[in-house]
Amino acid sequence: MINRSQPVFVTGHRGMVGSAMVRRLKDAGFEQVLTATRQEVDLRDQAAVDAWFDAHRPAYVIHAAGTVGGIHANATRPAEFLYDNLMIHATVLHAAWRTRVAKLLYLGSSCIYPRDCPQPIREEYLLTGPLEKTNEAYAIAKIAGLKSCEAYRRQHGCNFISAMPTNLYGPNDNFDLTSSHVMPALIRKFHDAALSGAPQVTVWGTGRPRREFMHVDDLADACLFLMDHYDEERTINVGVGEDVSIGELAELIRDIVYPQAEIVFDASMPDGTPRKLLDVSRLHGLGWRHRIPLRAGVASAYQWYCSRLAVAAT
Repeated sequence: MINRSQPVFVTGHRGMVGSAMVRRLKDAGFEQVLTATRQEVDLRDQAAVDAWFDAHRPAYVIHAAGTVGGIHANATRPAEFLYDNLMIHATVLHAAWRTRVAKLLYLGSSCIYPRDCPQPIREEYLLTGPLEKTNEAYAIAKIAGLKSCEAYRRQHGCNFISAMPTNLYGPNDNFDLTSSHVMPALIRKFHDAALSGAPQVTVWGTGRPRREFMHVDDLADACLFLMDHYDEERTINVGVGEDVSIGELAELIRDIVYPQAEIVFDASMPDGTPRKLLDVSRLHGLGWRHRIPLRAGVASAYQWYCSRLAVAAT
């Protein structure tokens, strides 16, 4: 197990994943959880990152920072997604090696896998086929990140590990309809429809694609488990091992948020990858499994969203 008295740096602590990681580390008794805002250190700037690492000397790093978004954001901002994420992982990994960080966990994304992978997706399917075009730039940057972890291990002996989470949701998610992922977008759409009394809610695509969803608090717990128990070079999938169709997800969110609504699918909009279910047998074999059921997780995510709206209105 990693030393709870030593400083651990969580990048991207204001985001959904980073904030969940900070909560989990503090609950686990870590005495020094380090964070930095973009104003304090721009993770795209190597000199700034080097200076921060020299000043704070973290023993461990959980690298959760990144520029993220849904299909629309990925399709309209590919250069930004590629540049930001390439630079963010390159600077942090280099500084972690240079300052002899004892262990680093790099968080990737399940979109690294080929579009038409056999299901469920095993770790060895990486780089065996073309990527999904709607998020290709982001996926390439994340692949570069995990390959960088492997390179630092092989050349310098760094204990850098990487984990590939499935689709995530929970507190501090992005609910902006132009840049969010499918779960928060649907929660927002049904909530807005309930407020206006609209009889219908339009869902992008056919509703047939299948996705796996994990609550971000489960991911944070898995990350701490991996920091304590995993030291292999090969990346490891993190998920729940179950999926639902987008249509089923829409029905679940409707039942929680606005049961009176009729769901209408707009088949002119892109579906994205037909199915994306991770094979999590290696993680299960190590002894970790998720705890938060999908319905309970969606309900809690909606409660969090409503609480933020209430705070903004005061």
